[in-house]
Amino acid sequence: MKITHVECWSVLVPAVEPTFAWRKGLQGGFPGGERGVLRIGTDEGACGVAFAGRPGSADQLRELVDRVLRDELTGQDPLNREWLWHRMWEVDRIEELPLPLFGIVDIALWDLAARLYGVPLWQLLGGFRTELPAYASTTTFGSVQEFLDVADQCVALGYHAVKVHAWGDAKADARLALALREHLGPDIDLMYDGSAGFDLPSALYVGDALSDAGFLWYEEPMLEFSVSAYAELAKRVRVPLLVAETSDGAHMNSADFIRAGAATFGVRASAGLRGGVTGSLRTAHVADAFGVRAEVHGMDLPNQHLCMALSNTTYYESLVTSNPVRRESIIGPDGLLHAPTGPGVGLPPGLDYPAELQPYIATHH
Repeated sequence: MKITHVECWSVLVPAVEPTFAWRKGLQGGFPGGERGVLRIGTDEGACGVAFAGRPGSADQLRELVDRVLRDELTGQDPLNREWLWHRMWEVDRIEELPLPLFGIVDIALWDLAARLYGVPLWQLLGGFRTELPAYASTTTFGSVQEFLDVADQCVALGYHAVKVHAWGDAKADARLALALREHLGPDIDLMYDGSAGFDLPSALYVGDALSDAGFLWYEEPMLEFSVSAYAELAKRVRVPLLVAETSDGAHMNSADFIRAGAATFGVRASAGLRGGVTGSLRTAHVADAFGVRAEVHGMDLPNQHLCMALSNTTYYESLVTSNPVRRESIIGPDGLLHAPTGPGVGLPPGLDYPAELQPYIATHH
């Protein structure tokens, strides 16, 4: 079996509503516009797809396919994912690919293989579970009181834990952490995501409050360029650190964080930010070798499959952007994400795809 065509489509995606922020100065929610879809096809009819969800991805992906990827992939065996993943590193050496585009070929090849065998991706990866608790990953709300209200709603809707993206103000965020623990009591897992808003002194200040409040993990308080700064933070706060979400280098960079003692809770796995499915598997296995977690980041379809395949992930991340809170549709009243049942990975439903892509729309159950 050989790859015979590498194609790119544009799909119109509506703007995220409501608009939100991750913290002060860091706007969240993507604007509407075109996104890219990659399809890889073969001489035997097997095909695989991958969705590139970032703004600008349609033009970036089309240009990359036309200039580099079509020639790189045509004639190759699509089941040689390991070889082709290494080839993408060769491409990246010259192209300096954006993280979300680096793994796009790998995702499409895994989708192709799972469709070929007629199974969901998570089963092709080996499979570890068929359900996983979800945590509510809140965006930034206006006050401590509103955060407490949102947290109450999340718990009432079945979420098993709450992670907050607060304001990026060390003193205010520390007060919020302590208030959340006092309000919710000792049994609800709480997590905090700093969205890279602090320097080391401010990260230490917030980390002390999170330690006192018994938070499960402390995520990305600083830009992830200095492993040594994270190692120093890990030495000086008790709350465990979850790191290596947006840093380049996939499993190689994650290993540096772990080896430095900076990943005291674990590292992030993510098809979009850690080199596709293959990069996420490597990341999780490195973490497992050191006895730490590989928490899957984000809500998209490949990551839902990773949640069912990685033994050392704890929760599925489910985004909460509004008050009143709306529970994500794929999360049940029991607060669980259930394993997808359709073949492959597929494309996110609810968009106006061209006829050629309609057969690839994912069905969750």
